[in-house]
Amino acid sequence: MRLCGKTVSVGVTGGIAAYKACELVSRLKKEGADVHVVMTEHAVQFVAPLTFEALSGNRAITDMFDRNHDWEIGHISLAKKSDIFVVAPCTANLIGKLACGIADDFLSTTLMAAKCPILLAPAMNTGMLESAAYRTNEQTLRGRGILFVESGSGRLACGDEGKGRMAEPEQIAEEVVKILCPHSDYAGKTVLITSGGTREAIDPVRFLGNRSSGKMGAALAEAAFRRGAKVIYIAATGAVRPSAPVEIISVETTSDMYRAALERFVSADMAIMAAAPADYAPKQIAEKKIKDREPVLVLQKNPDIAAAMGKNKKAQKLIIFAAETENTVKNAKEKLLRKNADMAVANNVLEVGAGFDSDTNIVTLITRDDTTQLEKMPKSRLADVILDNAIRL
Repeated sequence: MRLCGKTVSVGVTGGIAAYKACELVSRLKKEGADVHVVMTEHAVQFVAPLTFEALSGNRAITDMFDRNHDWEIGHISLAKKSDIFVVAPCTANLIGKLACGIADDFLSTTLMAAKCPILLAPAMNTGMLESAAYRTNEQTLRGRGILFVESGSGRLACGDEGKGRMAEPEQIAEEVVKILCPHSDYAGKTVLITSGGTREAIDPVRFLGNRSSGKMGAALAEAAFRRGAKVIYIAATGAVRPSAPVEIISVETTSDMYRAALERFVSADMAIMAAAPADYAPKQIAEKKIKDREPVLVLQKNPDIAAAMGKNKKAQKLIIFAAETENTVKNAKEKLLRKNADMAVANNVLEVGAGFDSDTNIVTLITRDDTTQLEKMPKSRLADVILDNAIRL
């Protein structure tokens, strides 16, 4: 019962995923939380309030002007006593209202008044999730410190296939536990994290790069920050930025990342090399856009960031990533020894549910003495597993 003594408010908006909120409330209750449910007008069309009342043991709030309660300003009192406010499912409509400061029902007014952490679990059609309006609203909210549980991919209620499914209740409940019951085992530590795929210019228009999104690096940065670390986040162009207030250093090329990482490694206790630096760069960059039908590129090897850190490290711990397509464990172990690293996080990027730009990953943790195969899991959860193993080093 990890949430004993905690008050968790759950907002439910109008979407087919509202049925999943029932399991979420049940899980939170089993963890010992005092759970209060707020439903929008549209949410009650999908799930009856009585269901949430039976699961939570508290009256489900559905009406801004409900008189059937003790005298107090309802949305203010709930905002004050909540340790966290979760909205699951969270529609594009509510996210738009929050981003614009619109408070026109009990849920939106309570969220506006809340001082506690707010965790949103978006659920919507892929087209809506990928729209410019939604992306702008999400970025605005992240900038204000509001937390998100990434949507999953699969078959949607409309029949489409794609991203937009609400995260599973188990994952959301674990996020709540991590936020309210954080570890402090990294307090006083400085963790340097590289993230994303670097770019090497070919001409003013084109570049060499890879498919790395930076999602794993961002998850690690957020997890390390929650656990008390000072985080230095060296991010390649286009890499996902963590929602936590960490120090961010933006770079573009592998050489840029090499210089930034080596400079900051001296003051770090641990370096986690989650980036995918380009291994090669053109020897010459064309001053104008190349027009040749069959251009010939002459490449040169980029500096090896992890190897340089392994050579220069003293008391620091070095964790590297090994993205492979064959002989995953063998190649990762060789890489671990070659770069003088302390742990390798290895995965086969060809596996379904693993690799670049995925919300999940399937990895093997490798040290000089041990190999541990992990099951597929969200990168947000994997980040804590990696940190759990890294702190033991």
